[in-house]
Amino acid sequence: MTPTMITALASRRGATFLFCAIAAILCLASGCSKDEKEKEPVVSVQTTPAQRAPISQVISAEAVVYPLEQATIAPKISSTIKKFHVQRGAHVKKGQLLADLENKDLSAAAESSKGDFEQADANYVTTVDASLPQQIQKAQLDAVAAKSNFEAQQKVYESRKELFQQGSAEVAFLQARSQNEQAQKQLTDLQRVGKEQVLKSAQGSRTSAEGRMKGAEAQLSYSRILSPIDGVVTDRPLFEGDLATANQPILTVMNTSRLIAKAHIPQSDAAVLKVGNPAELKIPGLDEPVKGRVSLVSPALDPGSTTIEVWVEASKPDPALKPGMTVELSMTAKMVKDALVVPTPAIYKNSEGADYVLLVGSDGHAHVKTVEVGVRNAEFAQIVSGVKAGNQVINSGGYGLPDNTQIKIEAAPAEKDADDKSSKPEKPGASAKPAAKNAKGKE
Repeated sequence: MTPTMITALASRRGATFLFCAIAAILCLASGCSKDEKEKEPVVSVQTTPAQRAPISQVISAEAVVYPLEQATIAPKISSTIKKFHVQRGAHVKKGQLLADLENKDLSAAAESSKGDFEQADANYVTTVDASLPQQIQKAQLDAVAAKSNFEAQQKVYESRKELFQQGSAEVAFLQARSQNEQAQKQLTDLQRVGKEQVLKSAQGSRTSAEGRMKGAEAQLSYSRILSPIDGVVTDRPLFEGDLATANQPILTVMNTSRLIAKAHIPQSDAAVLKVGNPAELKIPGLDEPVKGRVSLVSPALDPGSTTIEVWVEASKPDPALKPGMTVELSMTAKMVKDALVVPTPAIYKNSEGADYVLLVGSDGHAHVKTVEVGVRNAEFAQIVSGVKAGNQVINSGGYGLPDNTQIKIEAAPAEKDADDKSSKPEKPGASAKPAAKNAKGKE
């Protein structure tokens, strides 16, 4: 074989090899494309059917327990504590004496003011019952004298009428009549004004003395500390002999027969609550909650937190429920007996804030469906429109899933465990204990 023939044969073999390599690459690419098409991405999800069931909207909040009635008792005066009549934990009644303060000075002042009043009262009675004052008596005598003089002059006038007509004795008669009229007027004025002023003066002295007496008695009464409510003494920070300062608490009384839990909740939750809604108070350490009801929904916002204060009163307080405790409130705002419900995690929000669910289609794809939601709680939500009973909705694995995504439905973990147990029945007569022994023996 000549060199030229050898060269041609080599070239032919190289071209054949190159052609085979290209064909192999094209075949491999075609196979990969076919595999990728067959292996289209599938998202695993869990589903549940929409079904009819009763649902309630429950608002939960943390709250602090308070007594409905509480009195922080502080004296109105500063004095040494003479005696306490109750201990902490004592049950007391409204008006019961709780403590005495030292009051010797106040008692003496009350006695003195009482004496002053009694003296002023006696002077008033004497003035009312007494005869006319000396000034009025003098005016009365002057009036009598003037009247007598006038009558005498009148007799003279009658006997000497002719002379009077001639003007010889007219002056004396006119003077006597004028004096009589003035004396009578002065007597009348003194009788009206003089006695009235004397009575007012006596009355004023009596009223002033009575006011001082009542003020002293009030000061004395402040030394006796009384309970303003029925309840239990929960605090008594001072002891006998300590100085009680005015307006500083020395006792606290709480009416623990009626307890309330105060909570602050968002405005949106408070908007659906009403007085009388049923509620429960969950006490730490107790299995059974305490029943109650909503007794107050504040009409105004708390300016500090922009929340609304809500009170729940315990219907029958449990002995374990004590003022100052922190409890968990569950308040039922709404109740629908026959509602179409889906799990709350099955509801999502789109970019516009609208609620939607992902329905499982017959084509094995997830489809976005806008819905109207009614009553909602932590577990379930009422679907007012958009879904029918029996529709399968995605309740796990659907967050952010685009519309028309191919899905693969998986059983919930609990269902998987149940299926595994049912598919692997135990052998008759087998038990866990022998199995453990066999395993140990194999080791």
